[in-house]
Amino acid sequence: MQPDRVTVQGTLASAIGRITGEKVLPQGSGRTDAGVHALAQVVTFATESSVPTANFVTALNDILPASVRVLEADQAPADFHVRKSTRAKTYRYRIYRQSICPPFLARYVWHYPYPLNEAAMAKAAGAVIGEHDFTSFAAVDAEHGREDHPASNVRQIFSSTWAREDEELVYTVRGSGFLHHMVRNLVGTLILVGKGTLEIEDIARILETRNRSAAGATAPASGLYLVSVEY
Repeated sequence: MQPDRVTVQGTLASAIGRITGEKVLPQGSGRTDAGVHALAQVVTFATESSVPTANFVTALNDILPASVRVLEADQAPADFHVRKSTRAKTYRYRIYRQSICPPFLARYVWHYPYPLNEAAMAKAAGAVIGEHDFTSFAAVDAEHGREDHPASNVRQIFSSTWAREDEELVYTVRGSGFLHHMVRNLVGTLILVGKGTLEIEDIARILETRNRSAAGATAPASGLYLVSVEY
């Protein structure tokens, strides 16, 4: 929630409050930057309301703006923690490759029509699989470890792939957790491999340096999606 901006958390809190009559602060599995999209965010909140759990879906969607939808509602066990109980997350990044980007897609992709060696990018993506210190791919700010284990930048990546989907080049990455800007910084670095500025072998070297300046620029927020959260 931010006092001067409309946020998903603030909008959801207001809607829940109207239904329950309580002052509720919903907690998400993690935060997404402005401009990033969430297809399946998970949120918890505590309530003493008598409203049946299943009714929250219809009731909230009647109140929420069209930009936010509740897909389902369930009662969680007392020991469930929406962030600490997370086992894995999957993110997707969409790059539109044609010369002209449809205006209806502009907010939801990174338009990059320039030449890229997509095969090299696909090979380089595999270099981040496994457990690594991702300091080189973390934002240089006080919130770089904000999702979980804030004292450590070590994360485990289970899969990291690029795939062509018609006019789009799509990066999908699944891991135990992600640092602030981590996926966008990975994409920005893998783009350099596609351009020929970096070699495939450079990804391992960048990981080892643990220095943000060794990696590429942060890719735009518009192409990034939180796809799923696993528990």
